[in-house]
Amino acid sequence: MFDPVLLKTFLAVERTGGFTAAARVLGLRQSTVSGHIARLEKVASRELITRDTHTVELTADGTAMVGFARSILDAHERADRYFAGSTLTGRLRFGAAEDLVAKGLPQILRDFRRTHPLVDLQLTVGLSRAVHAELRAGDLDLAFVMRRPGETHGELVWRDRLVWGGTAESRWDPGTPVPLVVYPPPSITRACALDTLEAARLPSRVTCLANSRAGLRAAVLAGLGMIVHANSLLPTELRPVGDRLGLPDPGDVEFVLLGRPGPPSDPETALMEAIRASAL
Repeated sequence: MFDPVLLKTFLAVERTGGFTAAARVLGLRQSTVSGHIARLEKVASRELITRDTHTVELTADGTAMVGFARSILDAHERADRYFAGSTLTGRLRFGAAEDLVAKGLPQILRDFRRTHPLVDLQLTVGLSRAVHAELRAGDLDLAFVMRRPGETHGELVWRDRLVWGGTAESRWDPGTPVPLVVYPPPSITRACALDTLEAARLPSRVTCLANSRAGLRAAVLAGLGMIVHANSLLPTELRPVGDRLGLPDPGDVEFVLLGRPGPPSDPETALMEAIRASAL
């Protein structure tokens, strides 16, 4: 009854919070995304998403559809695995950017494990630059990290908008430095925040230094400052506050796949395909 393509588009809109962001992640036109949602609503005979010029929100039926969509797509994947099977074995040393841990990475690894249960993973999580350095040193087989637009290393998987993340209570007095919650160097989002404020000639102050995504989240929720973060991976309790506070646009960030020199092994190829599929 429900086309898996339409369900994947619907979940992308729910995950990214908008048609434009979903189109960017899926590599589709925004009109195509809108058409998919309209077709899904027609099949369901229910309005699933309310939208105006600024916001996209799920209706009660839309919230219910999220669970159904995930179950339906999961059933499709189980059927594919049952009839296709997997004989892949081995160990795979995989590194990922810290910001992917809570929202993007778990589902990718869950799907990979279900499809290839005999592949053992050694997972390294850290700042993108540090993970990249471990790959170059030969300590990792594959990495999924961020890069800044204009950089050329890696295979582009998806591009995301950077936003200033805060809470409904976040405040900034334009007569004072912008309070920042950041990772330590060589963090990409830290560099983007500082470069953006410097270009706008706005002073800043690092009010909290955190070495994990959980630490960033806790500091922002405590009111210590604001973060620059990929919009689609922003912690659930946080929201974009840049427009409200009059902060300059921090630009975009790109998520890329990096492999070790030489032909990839079969497990590496399989995980790369799973990561690419996560952006579809």
